[in-house]
Amino acid sequence: MSELKINLEKLSDDTKKEIIDICPFKAIIEDDQGLSISAACKMCMICVNKGPKGAVELIESEKEKIDKSLWNGIIVYVDHVEGEIHPVTYELIGKARELAKTINHPVQALFVGKGISGKAKEILKYGVDEVYVYDYEELEDFVIEPYTAVFEDFVEKIKPSSVLIGATNVGRSLAPRIAARLKTGLTADCTVLKMKENTDLVQIRPAFGGNIMAQIVTENNRPQFCTVRYKIFDAPEKSLEVVGEIKQMNIEESKLSTRIKVIEIKKKDKSESISDADTIIAVGRGLKSEKDLEMIYELAEILDAKVACTRPLIENGWLDPRVQIGLSGRTVKPKLIITIGISGTVQFSAGMQNSDTIIAINSDPNASIYNIAHYGFVGDLYEVVPMLIDKARSMGNII
Repeated sequence: MSELKINLEKLSDDTKKEIIDICPFKAIIEDDQGLSISAACKMCMICVNKGPKGAVELIESEKEKIDKSLWNGIIVYVDHVEGEIHPVTYELIGKARELAKTINHPVQALFVGKGISGKAKEILKYGVDEVYVYDYEELEDFVIEPYTAVFEDFVEKIKPSSVLIGATNVGRSLAPRIAARLKTGLTADCTVLKMKENTDLVQIRPAFGGNIMAQIVTENNRPQFCTVRYKIFDAPEKSLEVVGEIKQMNIEESKLSTRIKVIEIKKKDKSESISDADTIIAVGRGLKSEKDLEMIYELAEILDAKVACTRPLIENGWLDPRVQIGLSGRTVKPKLIITIGISGTVQFSAGMQNSDTIIAINSDPNASIYNIAHYGFVGDLYEVVPMLIDKARSMGNII
């Protein structure tokens, strides 16, 4: 395990103050015993890299190296409800196929449930090499204990190198429990995945409030777990040709026991999600008042678009939380998104940067949103939006 050590002999009174002030988490404290590093330390390494030379150093203990050659394959967990497969599964299969090319590993899927063997054939049409199926009466409903037992049994038998799980309600419940049981790493809500030739999965996601993009690697643990939201990656084309195979898996039924009994399932009414919209008008902090939403809705009506927003408008109570875009909201991938009065923080951009066409309207020419926008209007939204409305009305539709 790594730790930071303060070399007091290399510090003067002036550099002591410098090293205390440089820590953004106030983790370096001074008391009667001298300087010490508290539990608030996040191992960000700023004190090592930016502080006085040699004042703080990283001490790394010896680790027992894992034999990575014993772990083979990229697994996608098939997220489903009553056999209806969530589309994030297909997106992850597409990404798994891309990653597998770097290391020449098979792409596999884990399908858990009751009466699902027939549905497993559908997964093979997306270029999966094997689908491992656990089909048991006890697995009819998603209950965390038996599903965890199945996942653990699968990992022990197959030894996959990487596991990709959709960041759905099911995935977010299952992934951390499995990772903790297997004493391995898990990175949640990844926005980018890359594969090293040594089979290390580079998991990239916003960190520190969205101020940086962290690259996380589980160098000495297998399997590597990550969750990914819907609409981050592209699903592969469905093929009529099936080359993979379905493998039925067995597990001791005693491992499927649980103290939880599902008595009744009540389904919520389905509401139309912005994640499925082809055209979105997203509005942000640049809007001055709730009344000004009227012109946003007017533009959306002309373009047959859904209205979405950033977090400040949710906090103001102007819009429903279900239409928030970003890491703390929904991830979208429309054919067209028009952002109005949005600066483009990492938190927001991670939720929409894969859109086919991005048009930005912002008065600040240096706004971050222009780094990902395909087209932009630099100007006051109160001047630009009415012009767009007039132009759209005169043309019938500008798309």
